[in-house]
Amino acid sequence: MNFKLRIWRQRDAKSRGKLVKYDAPDIPAQASLLEMLDIVNERLLLRGEEPIAFDSDCREGICGTCSLTVNGEAHGPDHPGAACELYMRKFRDGETIIVEPFRVKSFPVIKDLVIDRSALDRIVQAGGFISARAGSAPEANSIPIPKHDADLSMEAAACIGCGACAAACPNASAMLFTAAKVSHLALLPQGEPERTKRVVSMVQAMDAEGFGNCTNTYECEAVCPAEISASFIAKLNREYSKASLRRSAGE
Repeated sequence: MNFKLRIWRQRDAKSRGKLVKYDAPDIPAQASLLEMLDIVNERLLLRGEEPIAFDSDCREGICGTCSLTVNGEAHGPDHPGAACELYMRKFRDGETIIVEPFRVKSFPVIKDLVIDRSALDRIVQAGGFISARAGSAPEANSIPIPKHDADLSMEAAACIGCGACAAACPNASAMLFTAAKVSHLALLPQGEPERTKRVVSMVQAMDAEGFGNCTNTYECEAVCPAEISASFIAKLNREYSKASLRRSAGE
């Protein structure tokens, strides 16, 4: 398959970037988008040109580092799935493909397609933990958890922290990400001791990073590789309201 590419190139965070045109002939249909970029980079190196910088790790849709916007969509047109799970057979032969980094103010560009998503890490650091006795793992049946709660907690825990929700949101909101991290622990008895402090701290951290607010466009849910439901945002709002009331009451 043959493609025409327009790739975002930017030397560093302080430099101005631009879309650069590349030809990508003879690309296998079974190649992933990242494998296609590997092929393009090999050809650039053979010509003595600087390769395109982009992030990847597992290439199995687990790590979330392949944070790319493809033809204007976070992770590309094949949802649900991360950019590393997008295969070239999804595109038409001869198609022009535009590849850019996530466009979120809180995710500054480091170089080309590489962005700094450490803002999400700082949200987790603000409250994504529990108090637990160090030592051997406890007996699994020592704390009974209703199956419905366990299933919901596992659904929230599936978030890979890629940031596609913020990239797709017109407000650059990280509410779905934060809601997943808060709900994961709020649904379990192990997360009860820090429940009030957790949600307040994580929401404050989210706001401090410059993310916008949710206005229910549901773009976050549409592009999420883990198919996390936007209903968790409603749970986040309830958790935050309860915590705020408790704090105002001096609890």
